[in-house]
Amino acid sequence: MSDEPRLHYGDGAGDAAASEEGGRPRRTGWRRLVPTWRWVLGGALLFVVLLAGALVSGYLLVDIPAANKSAVAQSNVYLYSDGTPLARQGQVNRENIRLSQVPKTTQRAVLAAEDRDFYSESAVNPEAMVRAAWNTLTGKGRQSGSTITQQYVKNYYLDQEQTVSRKVKEFFIAIKLDREVTKDDILEGYLNTSYFGRNAYGIQAAAQAYYGKDVGDLDTAEGAYLATLLNAPSAYDVVAYPQNRRAATARWNYVLDGMVKQGWLGRAERERMTFPAPKEPSPQSDLSGQRGYLVEAVNEYIIDNGIVDEQHLARGGYRITTTIDRKKEDAFVAAAREQLMDRLSTTRKVDRYVRAGGASIDPKTGKVVALYGGVDHTKQFVNNATRRDYQVGSTFKPFVLTSAVQHESKTQDGRRITPNTLYNGDNGRMVMGPQGPTGYAPDNEDFYDYGQINVTRATDKSVNAVYAQMAEDVGPAKVKDTAIALGVPEDTPELGAYPSIALGVATASVLDMTQAYATLANHGRHGTYTLVEKITKSGEELDLPKAAVKQAVPRDAADTTTQVLRSVVRGGTGTAARAAGRPAAGKTGTAEDDKAAWFAGYTPDLATVVAVMGQDPTGRHVPLYGATGKPRLNGGDYPAKIWAAYTADALRGRPKAQFDLDQEGGADRPDRPSRTYEPTYAPPTTASEPPATTAPPTSEPPTEPTYVPPTFTPPTEPTASQPPGFPIGGAGGGATERPDTGLGARRSDRLVEETADTGGG
Repeated sequence: MSDEPRLHYGDGAGDAAASEEGGRPRRTGWRRLVPTWRWVLGGALLFVVLLAGALVSGYLLVDIPAANKSAVAQSNVYLYSDGTPLARQGQVNRENIRLSQVPKTTQRAVLAAEDRDFYSESAVNPEAMVRAAWNTLTGKGRQSGSTITQQYVKNYYLDQEQTVSRKVKEFFIAIKLDREVTKDDILEGYLNTSYFGRNAYGIQAAAQAYYGKDVGDLDTAEGAYLATLLNAPSAYDVVAYPQNRRAATARWNYVLDGMVKQGWLGRAERERMTFPAPKEPSPQSDLSGQRGYLVEAVNEYIIDNGIVDEQHLARGGYRITTTIDRKKEDAFVAAAREQLMDRLSTTRKVDRYVRAGGASIDPKTGKVVALYGGVDHTKQFVNNATRRDYQVGSTFKPFVLTSAVQHESKTQDGRRITPNTLYNGDNGRMVMGPQGPTGYAPDNEDFYDYGQINVTRATDKSVNAVYAQMAEDVGPAKVKDTAIALGVPEDTPELGAYPSIALGVATASVLDMTQAYATLANHGRHGTYTLVEKITKSGEELDLPKAAVKQAVPRDAADTTTQVLRSVVRGGTGTAARAAGRPAAGKTGTAEDDKAAWFAGYTPDLATVVAVMGQDPTGRHVPLYGATGKPRLNGGDYPAKIWAAYTADALRGRPKAQFDLDQEGGADRPDRPSRTYEPTYAPPTTASEPPATTAPPTSEPPTEPTYVPPTFTPPTEPTASQPPGFPIGGAGGGATERPDTGLGARRSDRLVEETADTGGG
């Protein structure tokens, strides 16, 4: 019998037996739970079928709707706090054009900025959508992942809401639209509906708003700038917001580099291009005077606080009741005109460069009750109350004292810092740190030496040498933290942790500084300022942010600073503020090279800051030497006079509120007996000073007479250097031994570094 295997053709039972005996083993235990390739393939096919069904259903069910109402958007209505009309911002500014009217370079700049594969890709980009969704979920910022087609659908047919249902509709409408119209039609619609800022919808309106020309006249660089704006209009307008120039330039370079990469622009031509600065806007006539400044500030507040987004606000339909008090606003305008603007001469060149800004806040509520942005919004577009590009000078010094009291700081030689602590006020004195000289030695105003001087008098005279040393004693980082707690924004340019922080190198806005001084006036309690009382749309009221009021700094720190600042008004650099006829505290300040002069002050019920700035027609900061015929302007001059006139008018008819102060322990005790460091001087009586009956309460320390430094002529040749002083203890851990040349001696052995406040006020 043969041993060869025999083929067997049996029935099913035989096959099953063969499978059990010699075929594939049965799947037992956990292996039964592992899907087979048949299951995987089947599941994949089922998913594809379901997905295809969903896509087909969505495509059939979602129709292309009629265009939305944005092309005929309503105006926004702005009201004063009493409900009277303030301004009306008109219809959406748009002029539709054909794609053929847009230069090819401008079209390509837009594609380089927003969707470089527009002509070759489908209407939607699933990969980009998934990536954007992932970035949003993982905290990398909300991203849309939309193609130009999808953005056009959102602009023209839908709304801006980031919802799932809107995205689903956008997806299917974009697919349908892509099949029914050409790419050129979609790009034309996108360019006509996109928002470019300055209330300009569409590329033609944008060309007029930013360059005063038709879109067909734009060159490549200008077209690239308009393409830059599509990403975030308010973030890249370098005229309305000068601090945005770096970000705008970077985005503009990104657009041009993208054009080169796509082969749409030659490398050599790209290298020759310079940033095309846009013109100042031409506001609507309804926004003349202060109205334009107020509307701009209110809009910025609404957008920054997430109440309404920029595009919805631009479409209009909102009724906005502001916190602006009509009578106080009129008082601010009158004070600026009478005290400064009417004194400017059209024949004096420097007078044409004078700008002014102001803001006023109710300390108890945080409401901005008045804002002065400039002479006229239609003549000077940039809002001088909110711009952040001028150094605040010595108005920053009170924050150093507040921080010293808050942290119970001590001098380098271990003495507690109080208003009576003695410091060395010599000009050009080296700031001493724990490890010795820091290499920083700021000048005082007019290079005066003050010798041993206490903190109160150093504040009266705005002595740079004292406050630079005090900032080092307290710790610059602590000073910075205190300023932020009081209300100076953390992102303020040049707000660094170094001793010169005391002299005001930071470029906070007038409104920023008003908020900080309002915190001092409110005994250290801080609540973020507000410009809006109520917003309604279609009769429904919108939710406004609830600003929690907190104790930003201890009361004794704020009140001690207030007491010292009262001395500045009574007998220091801010005596012009006494004309308000009310108990007041304040501080003067002068920016580097006298490009700006400040006065920041408050009564118990009103905090106000005024700045006078120098700017030529090109936007360059310029010194104010010779303005109104005076050799120089400082904070104790026009800014303090405007402050006094405004405060007197704004509070007319109200009782004179008195300061209720809780000062630092030991603030009323002298550091140690002080030698006489100033000659006796009796100031002449002026009409602006209140009568003797308005003297401060007898419970407060008596004021010292105002000192007017002697006139001197700076030498034409450097004087012989004196030997540098060396630490001998005493004031501020760095009192120096020097010949007693008397007050007003000019030192020639100083180590000079550039500082913000070369003047004292």
